[in-house]
Amino acid sequence: MLSLTDNTYMEKVRVSKLLSELGLCSRREADAYIEQGLVTVDGVVVNELGVRALRSQKIELQSGAKVQQASRVTVILNKPVGFISHFDDEKEYPPAASLITPENYFASPLDRGRSPRFNTRGLAPAGRLDIDSTGMLVLTQDGRTAKLLIGENSPIEKEYLVRVEGALSFEDLDRLKHGLELDGVALKPAQVSWQNEEQLRFVLREGRNRQIRRMCDMVGLKVLGLKRVRMGKLSLGPLPSGQWRFVRPEEQF
Repeated sequence: MLSLTDNTYMEKVRVSKLLSELGLCSRREADAYIEQGLVTVDGVVVNELGVRALRSQKIELQSGAKVQQASRVTVILNKPVGFISHFDDEKEYPPAASLITPENYFASPLDRGRSPRFNTRGLAPAGRLDIDSTGMLVLTQDGRTAKLLIGENSPIEKEYLVRVEGALSFEDLDRLKHGLELDGVALKPAQVSWQNEEQLRFVLREGRNRQIRRMCDMVGLKVLGLKRVRMGKLSLGPLPSGQWRFVRPEEQF
């Protein structure tokens, strides 16, 4: 049970937005729950889209909504080159979600008894990897997970190993850490260090379009390969390229 206790805001806000702010679900999911009569405001069921409430009021999801959430699946895919993160309306490139098949399932002893056959409807990438990049891509049916990983104020670190070509001065290394901007907007501070003579390690808390490739270009580096190896507390680990596994209930980003 969570309550909205910020009494400094007396303007009514959409209940779907309040549920999203509380991290209980996404706004789209909230609308679905409201339509099903699975949301209460101060103990009273609300079932009309667009309904509003004060931030001081108590917003709750009912048990039926929690049952639905518990059935939703999140998976980790080791995306290979040649696949795009999102669906392509023009069908020019295959989407990463097309790899989520029983044949590509990476069976682990920890997942014993769990079937790789499930309804993939609503399974969407929580973040992007461009077509030339590889590594950890999270796909989820759970709006809470998506918001946590890609929300505007997401606290989740994303770690990348980047193989580069070119010389990098100490000054430009510092610029990669903090001081660059993209499209006129300053980038958040990043962790950047040499992993070996040919590879840099980046840890970011944001994911602007082709961000690392553009950052490297600004300091005269050519990216030869880019792989995401971690999101939050979860690492790619031994997952083979092109295969996927479930995010288990005990795992947290």
